[in-house]
Amino acid sequence: MRNFIKYTDNNKLGFLGLSTQNKLIIFGSFLSSILIICTAWLIIDNTQKTITNSYHNFGLMLAKTISVEASDMITDVSSQKKNNKLKRLSNVIVKRNDDIAYVIFRDESGNIIYSSKNNNNLLSSENELNIIEVSHPMISEYSGMKRVIGSIVLGLTGNTMRIVGKATRNLMIVIFTVAWLLSIAAVFINTFLITRQLKLLLDGVKRVSTGEFGYKITSKELWGEVKQLFNSFNTMSTKLRQYEEKNIDKLTYERNKLEAVLMSIANGVIVCDNYDKVILVNTSALGMLEIKSNELVHSNILNFCDSNGKLCFQEDIAKFKDTPLEEIECQPLECELIIDAKVLKVFISPIFDYHQDYLGYILILHDITKEAEIDKMKNTFISNVSHELRTPVTVLRSYIDTLYNCGEDLDKQTKDEFIEVMNEESDRLNRLVNDILDFSRLESANVELEKTSCNIGPIVDLTVKSMNVLAQEKNLSFSVLIEPDLPKITINAESIERAIKNLVSNAIKYSYEGGRVKITAELDRTGNYLQVSVEDNGMGIAEDHLDKIFDRFYRVENKTHTIKGTGLGLHIVKVTIEKHHCGEVFVESTIDEGSVFGFRLPLVDQKQGLELEV
Repeated sequence: MRNFIKYTDNNKLGFLGLSTQNKLIIFGSFLSSILIICTAWLIIDNTQKTITNSYHNFGLMLAKTISVEASDMITDVSSQKKNNKLKRLSNVIVKRNDDIAYVIFRDESGNIIYSSKNNNNLLSSENELNIIEVSHPMISEYSGMKRVIGSIVLGLTGNTMRIVGKATRNLMIVIFTVAWLLSIAAVFINTFLITRQLKLLLDGVKRVSTGEFGYKITSKELWGEVKQLFNSFNTMSTKLRQYEEKNIDKLTYERNKLEAVLMSIANGVIVCDNYDKVILVNTSALGMLEIKSNELVHSNILNFCDSNGKLCFQEDIAKFKDTPLEEIECQPLECELIIDAKVLKVFISPIFDYHQDYLGYILILHDITKEAEIDKMKNTFISNVSHELRTPVTVLRSYIDTLYNCGEDLDKQTKDEFIEVMNEESDRLNRLVNDILDFSRLESANVELEKTSCNIGPIVDLTVKSMNVLAQEKNLSFSVLIEPDLPKITINAESIERAIKNLVSNAIKYSYEGGRVKITAELDRTGNYLQVSVEDNGMGIAEDHLDKIFDRFYRVENKTHTIKGTGLGLHIVKVTIEKHHCGEVFVESTIDEGSVFGFRLPLVDQKQGLELEV
């Protein structure tokens, strides 16, 4: 019947130990880096091509210039002079310009007139591979006619191109590196600022979720939509605070009313959650279990044990959980527990929320200790009454049957003995029936005894005389002390006589052979009550029985007290004195020394006094 809740945490790190947010930042930085590198490579490559083309155009322009100058120098000049002039010109050109590695002059047939290539000792094989050659025809103009007289080939070292290219490439790398660093820095700064603002918002949401309504985010480093979001959050928090202030009194009132209702219920109430933890218990339950609230609340109900260490609720709660939910909804589980000296009837019912989800269970405790004791006493009373009735009835039936069937064969003495026994058993049966009738009549709520003003002395004397026969059977002696000039009291003489007779009868029953019984009538120490006491020197009663000795059906049954009875005599005395005469009964006793039973009657009828006051 328990519902288990599974939690998922979306903030857990992935298999690389990075959160989704950090992965996105790294991916964005990587993507921007690739984009910047590709852009830089394309731009640098195009720049290098442009520089190469420009350098090649520079070589062509230089070759054209040299070709013009060389054409003028070798026109109409002998071969030897041509060679010398071109040599001088080549040396001057190569020495003055680091970009020219060598110069080759060819005639119109393509034959080399002069070449400075072989004279350049600085030209290594590696540099020769990097040589850029450009050529241009040499044109001679004579009489307005242009004629190709040869060609010039320049070997360019590419120094200027390399210097410019390197400088340009380095500059571009620096520019793009700075741009990349700035872009990465911008990403991280922006992420840091947004994350910081989101943390502020998250902290605010957590505070509101824990009930801190009215909390506001006061950060000044806000802008754009984030600022609008924070303003909306502050507005929401303020409205929640206002709503809470409007409803907190009502909610508190309803909660206090519910708790007051639970606390005022006479039956014990224990509320447990789905995991058997006690979350609420009322005062009645604490009293029944004889435990303090802080010892039971938030503890596991299954661990509750009595003074003997017995787990009281474990078995019944296990039975409750094993019962099908459909069955337990219709009829709560009912069980009976014995906790120390108390008998509790327990009802266990499930608790559901609005959506019919199972939340826990509630235990209703009803203290039936008194009812159990009364049932036990009733059973004892019925057993005792049955026994008491069976004995005289059996004796009477036996003796009557004997007299009826064999009366003519019996002598006069035997018949007289039979009649005497039958008379005693009839009196015994009469007393038993009278006790039962008196109990029923005096316990009735609507019975009002008729009272008259009379002296207590004659009632005591009459009672003693009527009990002399019983006293003589056990060789007991009576002593009667009646204080002179006792005032009259308003009583029902018949019921008071029966009460005294019950006390004297008990004293006779529980006195040893040859003992004494003392009956006293006097004013008590206060002078407001008339006190009647009956004292014997018999068996006595243990102290732990004195508080219950006047309860109905209660009897002291042990090795000392073996005399049978209904257990109603003393209770009838208590009802007669306390209920119908507004007095009080008392008892004092010591084992093997004797007992004193008695009652006190007010000199002024308290019921009549109350009526006069009204």
